[in-house]
Amino acid sequence: MPRSPRSKKFRRARLLLLVLVVLLVAGAGAGGWYAVNTVRASFPQLSGTVQVSGLSAAVDVKRDAQGIPQVYANTPEDLFKAQGFVQAQDRFWEMDVRRHITAGRLSEMFGSGQVDTDAFIRTMGWRDVAQQEYDTQLNPDTKKYLQAYADGVNAWLSKHPGGASASLEYALLGTVNSGYKPEPWTPVDSVAWLKAMAWNLSGNVQEEIDRALLSQDFSQDQLAQLYPSYPYDRNPVIVQGGSLGTNGIFQPPGPVAGTVATQSAAGTQQGTAVTAGLTDLSGRIAALPQLLGPQGQGIGSNSWVVAGSHTTTGKPLLANDPHLGPGLPSVWYQMGLHCRTVSAACPYDTTGFTFAGMPGVVIGHNQSVSWGFTNLGADVADLYLEKITGPNSYLVDGQDKQFTTRRETIKVAGGADRVITVRTTNNGPLISDQSSEQQNVGTYAPVGNAAPDRGTSGYGVALKWTALSPGKTMDAVFELDRATDWNGFRTAARDFAVPAQNLIYADTQGHIGYQAPGAIPVRGKGDGTYPAPGWDSGYNWTGTLDFKSLPYELDPPSGYIVTANQPVADQSYKPLLTKDWEYGTRAREITDQINGKLANGGKISPDDMQSMQLDNTSVMAQTLVPMLLKEQIGDPYVRDAQNLLKDWNYNQDADSAAAAYYNGVWRQLLTLAFGQKFPASVRAQGDCLLVEQKADANQPAGSLGGETKIVTQCGSRKPGQAQPDGGDRWMEVVRQQLANPNSPWWDYIDSNHVQQHGLDNLLKEAMKDARQDLTAHLGKDINTWSWGRLHQLTLKEQTLGTDDSSIASGLVHKLLNRGPYQMSGGSAAVDATGWTAAAGYDVDWIPSMRMVVDLSDFNASHWINVGGESGHAFSDNYDDQTELWRQGKLLNWAYSGAAVDQATKNKLTLTP
Repeated sequence: MPRSPRSKKFRRARLLLLVLVVLLVAGAGAGGWYAVNTVRASFPQLSGTVQVSGLSAAVDVKRDAQGIPQVYANTPEDLFKAQGFVQAQDRFWEMDVRRHITAGRLSEMFGSGQVDTDAFIRTMGWRDVAQQEYDTQLNPDTKKYLQAYADGVNAWLSKHPGGASASLEYALLGTVNSGYKPEPWTPVDSVAWLKAMAWNLSGNVQEEIDRALLSQDFSQDQLAQLYPSYPYDRNPVIVQGGSLGTNGIFQPPGPVAGTVATQSAAGTQQGTAVTAGLTDLSGRIAALPQLLGPQGQGIGSNSWVVAGSHTTTGKPLLANDPHLGPGLPSVWYQMGLHCRTVSAACPYDTTGFTFAGMPGVVIGHNQSVSWGFTNLGADVADLYLEKITGPNSYLVDGQDKQFTTRRETIKVAGGADRVITVRTTNNGPLISDQSSEQQNVGTYAPVGNAAPDRGTSGYGVALKWTALSPGKTMDAVFELDRATDWNGFRTAARDFAVPAQNLIYADTQGHIGYQAPGAIPVRGKGDGTYPAPGWDSGYNWTGTLDFKSLPYELDPPSGYIVTANQPVADQSYKPLLTKDWEYGTRAREITDQINGKLANGGKISPDDMQSMQLDNTSVMAQTLVPMLLKEQIGDPYVRDAQNLLKDWNYNQDADSAAAAYYNGVWRQLLTLAFGQKFPASVRAQGDCLLVEQKADANQPAGSLGGETKIVTQCGSRKPGQAQPDGGDRWMEVVRQQLANPNSPWWDYIDSNHVQQHGLDNLLKEAMKDARQDLTAHLGKDINTWSWGRLHQLTLKEQTLGTDDSSIASGLVHKLLNRGPYQMSGGSAAVDATGWTAAAGYDVDWIPSMRMVVDLSDFNASHWINVGGESGHAFSDNYDDQTELWRQGKLLNWAYSGAAVDQATKNKLTLTP
């Protein structure tokens, strides 16, 4: 039985005491023994000796000044057991919260406010699929290493069974859930984290939703303008050439010695206009804990590799900076895993970035090869509309088919259990059962004339997603870590099912390469851009693409490979990967920089790779600013701001007044041209417009005649998920519309509520509105303006919750958060400090880490994390890398035994 929560008065008193303790410790370091002990008791032991049962021999853990551990052991089992112990030292609270998320068990920790989140994740069944992977898919060595890792975590947990001795957050949790005690770690807890990775990088579910929402107001031609095709004539693809042979095997461009080997959218006929907001579906997605960042287009990453023939070192250089949501603790954990003697029995000598709670290294290098990731963006998830014919049945090809059902019990701290019934179709779980927004998608999504009657309650909505089928991605992590050549790398890529990533490669022999991996569906009909009709089995998935058909490249003639979420191959490659690529702005900029460096026989240095990561050029401004400067502005108040754009170099530096004004104009342009025309269902909460509405609510939509009235209509979407967001797609939309000065998109309502027409008028209005907006934010004097004052990043502690269900007060959050920091960069810049134009200017995705690997000397490589290694809020290593990261600096990345010893500040020995 759940324990009764303590009285609100008692809990508030305890929380106040804890806040005072935290204030004392976080302040001047005063406050006496009790304050210091309460907060610091959970800090890890960094030196000396700790006994860990089950080890076969002693393991050394050497930490540098940033607390980054390099672990040395004699066997793989000892190595991964030590990894589990050390990560638990630094991040166990985060690990514990994450496994409750992936298992749909947050309510057991935080109470009834998390029931909806748990129900949604239980409906998808993340934990169940992870269990199936562990039971049926993973090889014996992988399972052995997962168990060793779990044993290491549990060895630490046995010494810290809960409460303040485990972390400050457990003391906070005790104020609202005093009966909570962490369970032992299991191998499946680690595997389930892959589902969270896959969810945040799962492709175009949000685009499917938005298209369905927008289809109520816009024609197919208009939607095509809002979702334009990729500009293949202007921006690059990843694999430059290549073809799919008649045998179904991808043939890369050029000689590759010694290597291993159109459809129309469902719903193009639009139904009646949607009159109710479809806000719950994207709202429910937005409400899920965003462990890696928000879903949807605009979130990307950069990686590129340059062959030794083009570098100053004579060996390849590889750079990577994945773009994810900001937060604390940092999503990445830096670590080295070293067998003292590398051999077939103990093949690991790996260092890089990984996730707390998962063994191995995800991105980094070993003694022979290096690799990096960007999101492939493959469309691996589809929504299916299902015609429900009864409590236990749904329609397929004119026949009733029975749901597969299961019951899930959600335990709630301080409350009664909740029981849900999950119904699953042949296309996946019926997620509309747990979300009123999905129910609205079923009620209003376009389906065409041949669809069965949707009835009074619409259609159900099922989710088909590759991550809900068991895979071998955990095998792939260990295979990457021990790969020593191109063939070993491709073997690992073959098993990397979800999330589908662009994998780049370099080795010490001088080779560079690329491989597209992943379980990517083959659709019978449809292309994944709209919810598909589940009652027609012709739209079912028929399998996944054969790995042999996926594009790859080894040692291309160009001598470099760039991946920045652009299309993998050109239009001659016929298998459908997705219709929703990024639009290549970053890829073009990186490619141009590389070619510029190589012009006239130039070479690229490691410093060049680092400086390229910091390129904050606004490519769109190069097109738009000359047009803005041509406009004749009579008002000197606005003209002074316009003059800031003269002689601007298009760099979005934090101290740039011109960058601030340009981005203000960009935001206002999007609002005038698009935001004013969008339905409330995709606009931000608080974005209210006066709209004309028929006085007779029963009058059919689109009918002529009848009286109208002016009403206030406010957006219903969380600002961070609202449209237009101003990202890469919107830059392509605007670029194409600029060619037509009389496009209907340039019609707008001015500040006097008067209809205006034409591009020139809209640009003038955008400059005027931006002047007023920036005056409100930054003051009247343009000499005090700067982009960084507008464009700020706050690193928020997310594991305690960020809404009304949080166990912590705003004061505690302020103590655990860091910032705000004034940032350079912007959306679609290589230095991608992204922001959502519909919400404001604050940073909501970032380069979550940066690395530059030097294959000529691994000790000359460099790396940085956005926060720090520790999850303990007042540890020296909680955010000690943040300011360096903000400035674009990198840390030395020691690899060899001698270099690690020289960098070591603390050494801990784990003994049997």
